[in-house]
Amino acid sequence: MWAPVWRWPGLSAWCASVPPPGSAREIGAIFLAMGTGLIIGMGYLAYAFLCTILLGFASALYNHLDFGAKKRSALYKTLHITIPEDLDYTDVFEPILKKYAASHELTMVKTTNMGSLFRLTYNLTLKTPAKEKELIDRLRCRNGNLEISISAQETLIGEL
Repeated sequence: MWAPVWRWPGLSAWCASVPPPGSAREIGAIFLAMGTGLIIGMGYLAYAFLCTILLGFASALYNHLDFGAKKRSALYKTLHITIPEDLDYTDVFEPILKKYAASHELTMVKTTNMGSLFRLTYNLTLKTPAKEKELIDRLRCRNGNLEISISAQETLIGEL
């Protein structure tokens, strides 16, 4: 009689070491296996072998070249600034952001604290990540020392 899954020795250690599914690389491997299986199932063994070699070579080349890797991910940030409602947010941070960011975009404006504060969200591409603290210090002088946070930009390029 088969032992229940939760009693198999070493299964919990194996499950803990398996990365979460869904990366682009894993999905590509699944499609490669499915395509090869379908071609073999239709009886075209030579085409299946050729398809496996070509797609396997392309996959190995992409892995070697780090195609799609986030080489500059330390530069992409999301900035949240809380400002008082009487401060005009349209141009107040422009000179500071132009100095420290290669590009910036105001993506969201939200009222907080019963409408007495605005919470601005910017997507930034920093010129140099080493000057992040200096950027925060300059922004604090403009927003009345209210809350400021900088975090990594959330991108869903490699994950589903």
